Amino acid sequence: MAEKEFKLPDVGEGVAEGELVNWLVAPGDTVTEDQPVAEVETDKALVEVPSPYNGTVKQLHVEEGQMVPVGDVIITYSVEGDDDEAAPADDGAAEESAEPAPDAEAEAEAPDEAPAPSNGRVFAPPSARRLARELGVDIGAVDGSGPGGRVTEGDVRAHAESGDGAAEEQAEKSSGPKQVDIGSKKSAVSKKGGADAAAGGAGATPSSVEAAGRDRTLAVPATRKAADEAGVDLNDVPTGETRDGEAFVSTAQVQQYADAVREAKAAETEETGAPAPAAAAGNGAAESREPESVPYRGVRRTIGEQMSQSKYTAPHVTHHDTAVVDELVDTRAELKAHAAERDVKLSYMPFVMKALVAGLKEFPTLNSELREEEEEILLKKEYNLGIAVATDAGLMVPVVKHVDEKSILELADEVNDLATRARERKVTREEMQGGTFTITNFGAIGGEYATPIINYPETAIMGLGAIDERPVAEDGEVRAASTLPLSLSIDHRVIDGAEAGQFTNYVMERLENPSLLLLD
Repeated sequence: MAEKEFKLPDVGEGVAEGELVNWLVAPGDTVTEDQPVAEVETDKALVEVPSPYNGTVKQLHVEEGQMVPVGDVIITYSVEGDDDEAAPADDGAAEESAEPAPDAEAEAEAPDEAPAPSNGRVFAPPSARRLARELGVDIGAVDGSGPGGRVTEGDVRAHAESGDGAAEEQAEKSSGPKQVDIGSKKSAVSKKGGADAAAGGAGATPSSVEAAGRDRTLAVPATRKAADEAGVDLNDVPTGETRDGEAFVSTAQVQQYADAVREAKAAETEETGAPAPAAAAGNGAAESREPESVPYRGVRRTIGEQMSQSKYTAPHVTHHDTAVVDELVDTRAELKAHAAERDVKLSYMPFVMKALVAGLKEFPTLNSELREEEEEILLKKEYNLGIAVATDAGLMVPVVKHVDEKSILELADEVNDLATRARERKVTREEMQGGTFTITNFGAIGGEYATPIINYPETAIMGLGAIDERPVAEDGEVRAASTLPLSLSIDHRVIDGAEAGQFTNYVMERLENPSLLLLD
C-alpha cells in the first residue's frame, strides 16, 4: 500500500481559498476515482471535490468550517501498489482531475478532440457525473456520444430512460461513484453543537411528532448547518417543496420542526415527572442568552467587501419618487393569463426592466463605468441588468443580458430561472458578471424606500418598493391608487442630481403608461 496526499485543487474560479463545508467521507472509507469526498464553498459557489484515486481514506487534515488555501493537503489516501502504478503520477495530475466549478464546466466540455476512453476510465463533465449519481446510473455503462466518446448529460438521461433495469443494478454493483445522501452523511470531524453534542435536544423524534423519514433531502449549506446545530435529521423535516423532483427543505422548516420536537419532548418530560435534559444540565436558559459567533466569510464576506468598496469610493446620492401605476397593474393582469398559457409566471419586473432600458438609452451616463486611472467615463452600449436576489447565503446578483433584445415574456422567463437558481446556489460566476445597471426589489418583503448601494463599478442602481394602494391627490381630490415607490442611487461623480431626476421621470412615464413601452 502506498500513501498519496490530495491537495485542495483550483476549483476553476481563480480563487485562492475556500471553506470546507462538509466532509462526505471519513477515515477508513473506501473511495473510487471521481467520487465526491468534500463540499467546498468559495465566494460564489458550492463545489463538490472528487477523489483523484481509488483507495482508502487514511486521514482528513482539515475540519469542517475551516478555510483552506488552494494547494494545501486535505486528505491522505492508502492506495494499492507503489506510487508510480497505483495512482496518478503527481499532484498536478490529481488537480487536473478535480471537478471544476460550474462556470468552468463549459470549458471542460470545450475541447474538440477529447481523448478516447482507455483503461476503463470514463470521460464525462462533472454535470454528467452529478446527474448520473442523482439518477442512480453507472456512468461507466453509458455510451458517450460526445467527441472521443465523452459522456454527456443527454447520454445519461437516455440511458436512465431506456428502461434497462440493468443500469440500476450495475450502479449498485459498480465500484464507481455512488449517490451521496447529504441529508444523513456523517462527518469524521466532531462538530460544535452537532447531533452528538445535542443530546437531549431535538435529536430523537418523540412519537407525537411525525417525521418524514425520506432517503434524500436537498438543502442549501446554511440550512444543513442549522439542522446540525439543532440536532435535526434533514430527512425527517416535513416539506412540500421540491427541487428537480427531490424534496427541498428550508431553514425556516428546520427550525419549525426542531421547535415541535423540543416542545413534544418537554411535554413528555412533564408527564413522566423527569427533569428536562437542559434543566438537568443546568444550562438551558443561560446558554440561550449567550451571543452566537457566525463566521464572516464566503458569500457574506464578498458582499461586505463589495459594499464597502462602493460606499467608500462613490459618493452616493439617492433620488426618491413614486409612480402611479394603475395602468401597469391592469396591463399585467390582462397579460398574466396569456403568459401562464406559455408556462411563464409574469411579474412586474420585466415591465420595469423595459422602462429602465428605455431610460438608459435616453440618459447613457446612468449606464456607465467611471475609470479613474484612465480618466474616462465608459458609456456602455449593452444593457445588462443585474437582479438582486436574497438567498440563504446572502445577496446574489445574477445578470439578465441584452435586455433590449428580449420580449416581456422572455425576460419574465429568464428572471424566474435566474432567481430560482440563485436561491439554490446554482448560478455560475459568469452569470453574475457583465452587469451595467442593477435593480433591487426590497418591496418584495414589504418596504417602500431605501438607499441602495451601487453595485460597483456601475454608476447607478434602482430600488423598487412594493406596489400597493396609497392616497394620491389629483385634480383637488384624493383617491386610492396603485403606486410604485422608486429609489435611485447614483454615483455623484458621474451623474448630477438633475439628470437623476430626469431619468426617473422618463422611466415613470413608461411605467404609468405601459403602452409607451411598445415604442422603445
